[in-house]
Amino acid sequence: MERRFILPALTNENNIYYLLDGSIYIFQSHFSPYVECSDSDGNDLSAVYGFTQFLLQFLRRVKPQSIAVALDESLFTGFRHGLCPEYKSNRELPDENLAMQLDACREVSSIAGIATYSSSKYEADDIIGTLSTRMWEMSGGDATLCIVSRDKDLSQLLRTERDYLWDYSGNRKRYRIDIEEEFGVRPEQFPDYLGLVGDAVDCISGVPGVGPVKAKELLRNFSSLDGVYANLSAVPDLELRGAKGLAGKLEMHQEQARLSKELATIACDVDDKHESFAHAVPNSLALSMFDTGSFERFLAKYNFTTEDSSHLLSVVERFGDS
Repeated sequence: MERRFILPALTNENNIYYLLDGSIYIFQSHFSPYVECSDSDGNDLSAVYGFTQFLLQFLRRVKPQSIAVALDESLFTGFRHGLCPEYKSNRELPDENLAMQLDACREVSSIAGIATYSSSKYEADDIIGTLSTRMWEMSGGDATLCIVSRDKDLSQLLRTERDYLWDYSGNRKRYRIDIEEEFGVRPEQFPDYLGLVGDAVDCISGVPGVGPVKAKELLRNFSSLDGVYANLSAVPDLELRGAKGLAGKLEMHQEQARLSKELATIACDVDDKHESFAHAVPNSLALSMFDTGSFERFLAKYNFTTEDSSHLLSVVERFGDS
């Protein structure tokens, strides 16, 4: 008889939804010098091994009741590339081995009983954004959103003082007040902020010559990018170094700034009949039973060594003692 374990869950009263940015932890494992794993034929399995360890540890430590994993598979096919071909042009498609491991990560997440979503059109950020909106609205605003990621861009999804961004590996939780103190803008202003300063990591240009100091002052005075452009005549009067020439820069690069903001804005209201995450309800995110039999077959399918298989299975066995 196959064994299945149900992790002890948080009570319903907590109403916490854990939304995991899975790709962050996959690539962290893939590039980490501390995560080494190969199959019985010597092929690299570091990404899937590290991600599996992360998931098992997270489930055992947090014991979530409602959880989802969002994965990226829209590189060069997502809707943002239709807006700007240069977007994330510094990235490379995964090679055959990594592509195989990404498939395995999606598979093991489902085996662990976690609602797992990906899309060729929308990024993991958009999946998390839409899930967060749906869970918040369907809870009547009572939900607490925990976004498990170290990506600062996701801070724009923090709606209430209860919500937080959790860099799990760094053991760092950031609430709305922490984002404001760190960046000088409110979480909902983050797309406006990135529209001004850009984001080199994603090849988002922003406005040349506008850095964090100028962007913070502009948003402090005018609240949003629209507010900035509605008040260009007032920009030279700001107590800001270079204020007199700033209005001209902003006007010259207005189209660029608005496109940058659009690229940096997470889609929180995806309504697409072909995307399952767009129709998720709270029960969709309920943690299911961990299927140990399927996990054993998974380890055999990907040719894990006996040693690594035994280690991962021993972690799963301990779920029964939690």
